Amino acid sequence: MTSNGAVLEVQDLHVAVEGKQILNGLSLTVPAGEVHAIMGPNGSGKSTLANTLMGHPRYDVTGGQIFLKGENVTEMAPDERAKRGMFLAMQYPTSIPGVTMVNFLRASLKAVQGTDVPVREFRQRLLDAMAVLKMDEAFARRYVNEGFSGGEKKRAEILQMSLLRPAMAVMDETDSGLDIDALRTVSDGINTLRNPEMGILLITHYQRMLNYVQPDHVHVLYKGRIVRSGSRELASELEAKGYDWITNEIDAQTGADGASATEGN
Repeated sequence: MTSNGAVLEVQDLHVAVEGKQILNGLSLTVPAGEVHAIMGPNGSGKSTLANTLMGHPRYDVTGGQIFLKGENVTEMAPDERAKRGMFLAMQYPTSIPGVTMVNFLRASLKAVQGTDVPVREFRQRLLDAMAVLKMDEAFARRYVNEGFSGGEKKRAEILQMSLLRPAMAVMDETDSGLDIDALRTVSDGINTLRNPEMGILLITHYQRMLNYVQPDHVHVLYKGRIVRSGSRELASELEAKGYDWITNEIDAQTGADGASATEGN
């Protein structure tokens, strides 16, 4: 059973990769219209969470459940999750030589919606989205991510998000590899797409993106659990102090294995 108004609800999630346990009882609720930031030190399980939410087959759910708009999607394939409104902006987007952005985007939209979008309507939606992201029209004729800079790859991810209009957007370190101008452009795109029906899970290692995309809640992930939650001021505190002040406290409370770590305020 899920909470009222939750677009995403993760209940006591345990995940293993190649036999190694990474997530250890993670629980999280993202209501419609809210942006939740996930922060944490390297190796805490941030990208594991993102890939598991999207249904990557390498990530083995050994316990717990994932609900999207009240529906249990834990066992669903990635394409089924996408059709129901799940979207993942990848940390390292893949290049697809020989496939143009325009063809890729139209095929993606058809796959998610189940029907073709009329050419004129699709073109207008594409041009409108590209204008928001300050992208030249020639961008749509390039091969997917081939020869793209880091900023171009991330803008391409936000462009997909704009066209697909997901219910739940999971953004895995979208700020990775961006210079300040690209970060502002991508952040502007995310802020433009925020709406009362969509939830956003913004996974990041640093606070800098949260200067532009202000989260409703910030969660600290450590050893596969959410160990601290708070307002956006928590991100500023992490930027100033680092993670040790939290991780040392958790380790002292639970022992080196962190077996009893629980979410805190």
